[in-house]
This record gives sequence, structure tokens and C-alpha cells, in this order.
Amino acid sequence: IRALRLGLVPLPGAAHTSPHLATRLAGLTLPNPVGLAAGYDKNAEATAPLLRAGFGFVEVGAVTPQPQPGNAGARLFRLSEDRAVINRFGFNNDGMERVGARLARTRARRPGKGRGVIGLNLGANRDSPDRAADFARVLACCGAHIDFATVNVSSPNTEGLRDLQGEGALRAVMARVMAARAELARPVPVFLKVAPDLSDGALEDIAGVGMAAGIHGIIATNTTVERGGLQSPERDQPGGLSGAPLFGKSTRVLARLSRLTGGGLPLIGVGGIGSAEDAYQKIRAGATAVQLYTAMVYEGLSLVGRIAGGLEALLARDGFATVAEAVGTGRDDWL
Repeated sequence: IRALRLGLVPLPGAAHTSPHLATRLAGLTLPNPVGLAAGYDKNAEATAPLLRAGFGFVEVGAVTPQPQPGNAGARLFRLSEDRAVINRFGFNNDGMERVGARLARTRARRPGKGRGVIGLNLGANRDSPDRAADFARVLACCGAHIDFATVNVSSPNTEGLRDLQGEGALRAVMARVMAARAELARPVPVFLKVAPDLSDGALEDIAGVGMAAGIHGIIATNTTVERGGLQSPERDQPGGLSGAPLFGKSTRVLARLSRLTGGGLPLIGVGGIGSAEDAYQKIRAGATAVQLYTAMVYEGLSLVGRIAGGLEALLARDGFATVAEAVGTGRDDWL
């Protein structure tokens, strides 16, 4: 983050784009469908340079109303043998006021059509007596400076947070968030980020609640708490697992949500993407766009351009004129 902020990282300067790659996501125009997942730039410190790294869109955060340090002690583990990472950060961030000020400065420096698409992952403080209100407060504070918001009720690293994915609790959260959205001068799309460890019944409930609340898309998925098949000596560390081992699990959840929503909601596929072929499989499983993070640990930022360029070639190979034409065409392979 510091190197990006200081201009020390070589960047292409703009997102790779073409008529094949240009994508519409919940009313947003993306130069390509390859996004940066939340958790990398937690405090919106390097948003502008990240937009020059080739991403079609960037999501920052998670951000909570009050600053918090996150979980104590060692909290990030590289599982090199598995091309994976386990983290238990616990929503460490500078709080909504400081992050909101940074987002405002970024937007002021990048006005108009070419400024890039920036989203904010909404979080709740661990000691909050009203977590539903926390999500709404962050959106109210920062909503004027972003292009979309994500309700994050699926991190495994804040105790009790995943309980908010239950039908009744989720309905209450979304009601507060959508009310806050309605008060914005420029209401932004609201996405819901879900866990990969949900039963089919829970996924059905989430899809129903989300559509009834009027959300604009679902991000599938966050990290997993499962540990099957890992080789690394760090495999039993508590926290959320991301990277290559998550690919199959998260893609199956994505395909199920695609079937449940019947194409009525855009889906963003996240989890284990490390190549253009991975991104293409997510799109064919039902994703309008994709996000990555962990693979950059092993491949670097240049991976972004390679995925976008490779995705364009795969679309052309299979006769798809646009990303939208390919969405969901391979969904049944994952069901």
C-alpha cells in the first residue's frame, strides 16, 4: 500500500478494455469485469493508483463507524503449498470519518467519466450494541464519495457477524441500509456479500431477503472456515481461508445463487481466481463481474492485466461478443 501510494509500483495506467470486456454491473459501466476485492486497501489509502493497475473496479474496506485495531497478535498466514492465505484481521480500519475523507479527496481528484468505479465494504464494530445501525451509519457517512456499497455480514473474523445472515436478522440489516441509501443525494447500488459455508436453504433465504429488500447484487463469496485438503503446516490457523482452495466451493455457491435468482440480480464471483480461465469459469457459472485478491500474493499486480487480456481471448474463442453473453452459460456444470 505504501509503495502504491508513493508511486513506486509500475502500473499500466489504465484498465485493459475493449468492446468484448466493457461490462454493465447494476447500472455501473466497467471497462472490464475484473475487480479488486475488499480487504486489500482497507482504508482507501491507495485507491487512485489501484485504479491505474488495470482493475475494472476497486472495492475498499471493510470500514466500521469507529476506528478499531482488529484482532490481536499474528493474524495473516501464507499457505504457499496451497496458494492460499488465512487471515483473522477482524475489521481493522481507521473508521468511517477518516476513510470517508480519503474517498472524498480521491473523487475530487478524479472527477467525471474517467474517475473509475470505487465501492465501499460496510462493516460493524465488534463491540457495537446495534450492528444493523453500524452498516447504515457507514453508508450515510461515505455514500456521497462511492459508486457502490457492500453489506458485509459474512466475515468469519468478527464474533457473531455471520449470524446476521439469518433470515430475520438479515431483513433488519437490509432495511436499515436501504433506508440510509434512500437518504443519499445520489443513491448507489447496494450489494450483499455472503459466506461460502451456507446450506442450500440458507442461500435460498438470503436470495429471497435480498431481492425483497431491493438490493442490486450479491457478492459470492467471502472466505471459508473449512480446511479440507490443505497441505500447508499453517492450515489449522483460525480465520478465513482464501485463495485457490476456495475456487470450487465459492463457484458452486455462485451457480446456486444464479439459479435461485433466475438472473434477476447481478452476481460478483469471488474466491480462488488466479487466472483468466478461473475468471471465465466464474462468469460462465453466473457472474456478471469478478473480484480477486489472494492470487496477487503469488503473482503480483501484473496478474490483473493478464487476466483481463486472457479473458478477452477466451470470450472471442467461444464466439461471445461481450461478457454479458457468456454469463451463466456454464452454470449447470456447477450444480
